Amino acid sequence: MTVPKEMPEKWARAAAPPSWSRKKPSWGTEEERRARANDREYNEKFQYASNCIKTSKYNILTFLPVNLFEQFQEVANTYFLFLLILQLIPQVSSLSWFTTIVPLVLVLAVTAVKDATDDYFRHRSDNQVNSRQSQVLIGGSLQQEQWMNVRVGDIIKLENNQFVAADLLLLSSSEPHGLCYIETAELDGETNMKVRQAIPVTSELGDISRLAKFDGEVVCEPPNNKLDRFSGTLHWKGSQLPLSNQNMLLRGCVLRNTEWCFGLVVFAGPDTKLMQNSGRTKFKRTSIDRLMNTLVLWIFGFLVCMGVILAIGNAIWEHEVGARFQVYLPWDEAVDSALVSGFLSFWSYIIILNTVVPISLYVSVEVIRLGHSYFINWDRKMFCVKRQTPAEARTTTLNEELGQVEYVFSDKTGTLTQNIMVFNKCSISGRSYGDVFDVLGHKAELGERPQPVDFSFNPLADKKFLFWDPTLLEAVKMGDPHTHEFFRLLSLCHTVMSEEKNEGELYYKAQSPDEGALVTAARNFGFVFRSRTPKTITVHEMGTAVTYQLLAILDFNNIRKRMSVIVRNPEGRIRLYCKGADTILLDRLHPSAQELLNTTTDHLNEYAGEGLRTLVLAYRDLDEVYYEAWAQRRLQASLAQDSREDRLAGVYEEVERDMVLLGATAIEDRLQQGVPETIALLTLANIKIWVLTGDKQETAVNIGYSCKMLTDDVTEVFVVTGHTVLEVREELRRAREKMTDSPHAVENGFACQENRPSSKLASVLEAVAGEYALVINGHSLKAQVVELVKKHKKAVTLAIGDGANDVSMIKTAHIGVGISGQEGIQAVLASDYSFSQFKFLQRLLLVHGRWSYLRMCKFLCYFFYKNFAFTMVHFWFGFFCGFSAQTVYDQYFITLYNIVYTSLPVLAMGVFDQDVPEQRSMEYPKLYEPGQLNLLFNKREFFICIAQGIYTSVLMFFIPYGVFAEATRDDGAQLADYQSFAVTVATSLVIVVSVQIGLDTGYWTAINHFFIWGSLAAYFAILFAMHSDGLFGMFPNQFRFVGNAQSTLAQPTVWLTIALTTVVCILPVVAFRFLKLSLKPDLSDTVRYSQLVRKKRAQHRCTRRAGRTSSRRSGYAFAHQEGFGELIMSGKNMRLSSLALAGFATRSSSGWIESLRRKRSDSPGSPGGGGGGGSADKPLKG
Repeated sequence: MTVPKEMPEKWARAAAPPSWSRKKPSWGTEEERRARANDREYNEKFQYASNCIKTSKYNILTFLPVNLFEQFQEVANTYFLFLLILQLIPQVSSLSWFTTIVPLVLVLAVTAVKDATDDYFRHRSDNQVNSRQSQVLIGGSLQQEQWMNVRVGDIIKLENNQFVAADLLLLSSSEPHGLCYIETAELDGETNMKVRQAIPVTSELGDISRLAKFDGEVVCEPPNNKLDRFSGTLHWKGSQLPLSNQNMLLRGCVLRNTEWCFGLVVFAGPDTKLMQNSGRTKFKRTSIDRLMNTLVLWIFGFLVCMGVILAIGNAIWEHEVGARFQVYLPWDEAVDSALVSGFLSFWSYIIILNTVVPISLYVSVEVIRLGHSYFINWDRKMFCVKRQTPAEARTTTLNEELGQVEYVFSDKTGTLTQNIMVFNKCSISGRSYGDVFDVLGHKAELGERPQPVDFSFNPLADKKFLFWDPTLLEAVKMGDPHTHEFFRLLSLCHTVMSEEKNEGELYYKAQSPDEGALVTAARNFGFVFRSRTPKTITVHEMGTAVTYQLLAILDFNNIRKRMSVIVRNPEGRIRLYCKGADTILLDRLHPSAQELLNTTTDHLNEYAGEGLRTLVLAYRDLDEVYYEAWAQRRLQASLAQDSREDRLAGVYEEVERDMVLLGATAIEDRLQQGVPETIALLTLANIKIWVLTGDKQETAVNIGYSCKMLTDDVTEVFVVTGHTVLEVREELRRAREKMTDSPHAVENGFACQENRPSSKLASVLEAVAGEYALVINGHSLKAQVVELVKKHKKAVTLAIGDGANDVSMIKTAHIGVGISGQEGIQAVLASDYSFSQFKFLQRLLLVHGRWSYLRMCKFLCYFFYKNFAFTMVHFWFGFFCGFSAQTVYDQYFITLYNIVYTSLPVLAMGVFDQDVPEQRSMEYPKLYEPGQLNLLFNKREFFICIAQGIYTSVLMFFIPYGVFAEATRDDGAQLADYQSFAVTVATSLVIVVSVQIGLDTGYWTAINHFFIWGSLAAYFAILFAMHSDGLFGMFPNQFRFVGNAQSTLAQPTVWLTIALTTVVCILPVVAFRFLKLSLKPDLSDTVRYSQLVRKKRAQHRCTRRAGRTSSRRSGYAFAHQEGFGELIMSGKNMRLSSLALAGFATRSSSGWIESLRRKRSDSPGSPGGGGGGGSADKPLKG
């Protein structure tokens, strides 16, 4: 069951460029899109989709049949429908049809109401969107049309702050050069404004009369879900003009800071990229779900076996005994032999014993999960006040899996760090700036530094910008050409948009925080990016306005990992400026300045060692002839119909070489609050944390120490850098040899991106004993690393990230968590859970996850127990009723047992129960380990529950049976009659299971009390009502046993029998738990006991303090109680606040967990053991 969301868009960006060919559309598939402006008759020949969207599934006529069809796709529902059909056959069923149809209809109705409610909101959302108004150019004039009536080929007008109605080709706008600004937050999660531009030949079509005569035809790729790719050609007036994503306005965008614009509809409705990306994500199931499905199949097999046994018994009994009583017990007309009787008896017992797999199980599980999800949503301790963002459970199916996580895969930037970039240091022409030195020549710490650099000379400086090294500003003021060129590059090579609301008040809109930090640094040092047009960039250089002609932008992508601009300065000189990752740019430099390269590389390594994000800057001068030839090749590549992106990349590669090194930048991205403490706490809970980042190796190691993944206690940090399979295996072999010499515990893994294929990572997943860490250089997608661990370790994985490049990792892991941070909401849209800060992960796992797992396990154990105790009584009774498929209980009790008498108490336990308070869950992270080892509900625990249920059913049947054989009433009449026996057994059952759930409940609330004792009261009220004169008078054929309950329960013998049955059923459970608590307590038992002792001592101290009289002059110096020294040495009183949680391994109470974990790690494919790393796909290092 998934919580419905307002926006269904969840997607991952595709890396491959679109491929399409100019062929006529074939039947059923569209191989290219042709759209002619202002020609609906021509466009309708292709039968393109209208702009009406439909996310709903049903209407009034189709809801009932379609919804029922979907529900009966569930095996359980089909199974119970089959039982209902069997019950309608008189020769088979000994129960009335309502015993099955009432629970079945209830389950179907609850699910149908939920589906109808979800679909109602989808209908309402669809109608709201489809009814929006848009101005469409029809017949030479603008007319108001609903969005649903817009067609491909229409020209529509958008005004400021309006949503884009369909995927449009931008034709013209109110801004110069056909520019317009859009916000794509609802499309891709990015909150910054982006610029789009009309092609020059249409940018002049600003008035309606000229637009009405426009008859250009767009030939482009078919509908697809690639948000950042578009390939097409505009045919107009004999010319072919290339179209790209920069010319498109996609549905879901909002027009900003632009008075109006006109666009040509290319894709409409379901063909838009927004709707193409609204497909369902992969449905995730928990390990308990999978186990439960297996157990249900086993139970069904057990049910068949019981049916076969009783059917064979029926056939034998009918053949040996029943044949002699044909006068009194004649066979039915359809029965002519004992074999036929046995066959029909088999199906009868299948009906009677079907309650071992109750239909209410599935509904109860969904209700409990929904409750757990609301607890996460309502948790004020996971609410971020700064951003006013609560935690959100975006699915209800994975809550208990949060209590079983063994591997956490985390992004670094924006997840562990704040993603608020600060320009910290730089290297220019071989000199490093940013460090401040004291009089002795030592680096000054932050608290010891003097005042920051004074930028008052620059009226356009950003007052929030801080820099501490005054020598850089002096170099700028002195006119150092290298420094000027450095900041000139930063002010020109970017895609930042500038907005000036008041004179001198500049606001930068950057697509990434890195770019914003670099452009702001250039601004403060006197190179102020002021404005841009499609063809120019204006920069104030030391107070002088300089306008550069923008010739080309060679944009950034994840493969290139660099960005370049080609500009012409006022003197006419053409220069290429480039910034990018050092591993990419250093290989494209001119070989002449080797000494500068070595010095800059040393600075880069120094910056990376401090955990800073680095970029390399370079430039290249181009002569006019070369540039003209290159520009022509670029134009031809942009017009290519096939592999346009690859051809453009080749052309870019050609010009981005033999560059001159300028220097490097270092940007600081500070850790979020609480990250080191969270990682330390999760590590103590035996959760392996892998950080997947695109930083340099040195940066990765430094961040590892900063966030406490790597500590000074680590003996050695192994760095795996091999490029081939043999090199990697050899490095891992050497590392393993060193590790096996140490008996300590293994540490986490940290991964950074370099150049090694991910397929070699499998060798890392060896369970080795050693206090070491692995830093693995690799080159792969994050999702591949997660998939690798899922495949080889069979452990529950959790991925957490905040950006678009984390979406695939989030979807691949068992559990995906999205951070609502600076990089938009794409990760949140794709996630199962979301919150705003990494530190909330500890509460999500150690409190909500552990409690959800505990509650679900206790619920399932009790549920199977109570249903076997209830059902198996019929099995034993079969041996005493001639295997005639007669039931012990009356049919109303069978109907109401799982719906009324026992449903609410177990739901209350499943929703509210807890073993220790939330504070103790955080203080004792070792409490998390039973979930990782799947100790609380597994096949062993299942068989124990079944055995207890069968044991209870044996006593429940045979104790009353033995008593009733000899017992008499008060008046001397025989007590043994069928109706009295049924009432006695049913009453014993309800009391026993109520006492049992009272023993199982660890946390009592008013709701628990009300449901348990209320269910008991409801049983007696219904029992007496069904045996009353009133119901008999209204329904004499249904309620024949008038006064039976009152008569039976008035006998002391009956109550003594019920009490004896209850005591004998419950006493072994109490004795076993007492012995277990005394001899082999769980860690949670120890924590509860210590909490109880602490509370009693506090009360005792208060009592003593209250009774204390006047002060005394002296007293014995040691007020300790005996035994505390041993307690301290054992580590049993250690808590997180004393940083001694590592001592949990020495707890005698948790030793059995450790031994089981060691046993598990020794087996092949076990999830225990060492961390490792993977690789990432971060676009820029630095």
